[in-house]
Amino acid sequence: MLDLKFIRQNPELVKAGAIKKHVKCDVDRLLELDATKRELGQKVDELRARQREAGKAISKAEPSSRAALLEAQKTLKAELKELEDSLGALATEIETLHLEVPNVPAEGVPDGRDEADNVEIERVGDPPRFDFEAKDHIDLATAQGWLDIEAGARLAGSRNYVLIGDLARLENAVMNFALDHMLNKGFVPLSVPMLVRREPLLGTGYFPGGEEQTYRTDDRDELYLAGTSEVPVTAFHSGEILACEDLPKLYVARTTCYRREAGTYGKDTKGIYRVHQFQKVEQVVIDVADEERSIEHHRSILSNSKELLHAFELPYRVVNVCGGDLGVPHVQKFDIETWMPGRDAYGETHSASRFYDYQARRLQLRYRDPEGKVRVCHTLNNTVAASTRLLIALLENHQQGDGRVHVPEALRPYMGGMALIGRTL
Repeated sequence: MLDLKFIRQNPELVKAGAIKKHVKCDVDRLLELDATKRELGQKVDELRARQREAGKAISKAEPSSRAALLEAQKTLKAELKELEDSLGALATEIETLHLEVPNVPAEGVPDGRDEADNVEIERVGDPPRFDFEAKDHIDLATAQGWLDIEAGARLAGSRNYVLIGDLARLENAVMNFALDHMLNKGFVPLSVPMLVRREPLLGTGYFPGGEEQTYRTDDRDELYLAGTSEVPVTAFHSGEILACEDLPKLYVARTTCYRREAGTYGKDTKGIYRVHQFQKVEQVVIDVADEERSIEHHRSILSNSKELLHAFELPYRVVNVCGGDLGVPHVQKFDIETWMPGRDAYGETHSASRFYDYQARRLQLRYRDPEGKVRVCHTLNNTVAASTRLLIALLENHQQGDGRVHVPEALRPYMGGMALIGRTL
């Protein structure tokens, strides 16, 4: 969340940021309640001081005057409790309003309402031209016996699938390559739980607002299936004060991710583009509160993912995400969209995000600077590889006229040296 002090000092900037993001929040009401709370807090402090002084006076008082002092102390205690109750109710309402205030987008974030208004800033590679009738990933993988969507639906309902044989092997190759790619960059691997409490989802900015997209267990456990390892990895050091010399923390995790995809009925329902479960390798950076360093990290994590797409011989473009498509906690986000012939369009495969201290403030994720002052960290993250969408791109871009699929050289060591997968159709 934004620092309340920052909101007090920059109310118009914060409101403008919310307007740019098309996010509803009541900054004026928040500041009004905040002022009331601070005023009430002063009164509570004064009453507590009076209560302490009264306690001392009672201990020294003569028996004849003690009864009157005790009665006055009782009245003071009741008044204090009433004020404390009011203060608690105010704090709850303030927290609710505070959590709804979005991060302020960077100046470079374009105006716009949704993904159609995102601005292309880079295009790499040319879409393939086929001298045969190309198939989409569904027809190609089904013909090869690699994909069974009907079995996935039978086992777990719609938007589920089963990968078979070489396609299951290719998924594993993509994930292993992505993990090794990040280890070579100096990232530390984590194996994290994806069944998490509410606090990590609240801390990373997915709640409030993302509840409908998140699977939840019953009331006995009150746990949630995370849609990305960003949640547990970023929250790994929540509540801690890290040493400045230990930063930055560079983490990578390979996990299974779960998303309800509520409200997307009829949208991208064919195949494995928008599914409930997939594999993902995610990179997370935690560092000191330095905006220039955060911007440099942002460039770096974006480059890490671009390098992977180069290795996979896939054409892609990078877009600067507009305000209306930017999430509540984001300062700026760059999406990588990879060419998918079956869609005759680019499809999102990566999202590189920076947050400054927005997530870390919610998570109480801090460090002690060289002067000994405790400060709030900055956080960033980006997809390295999301399995199903990269599988779509690999199958569709690298299909051959005989129905087989070319395996990029970078993936062959993970595929037993195979240069082609599948049988001639």
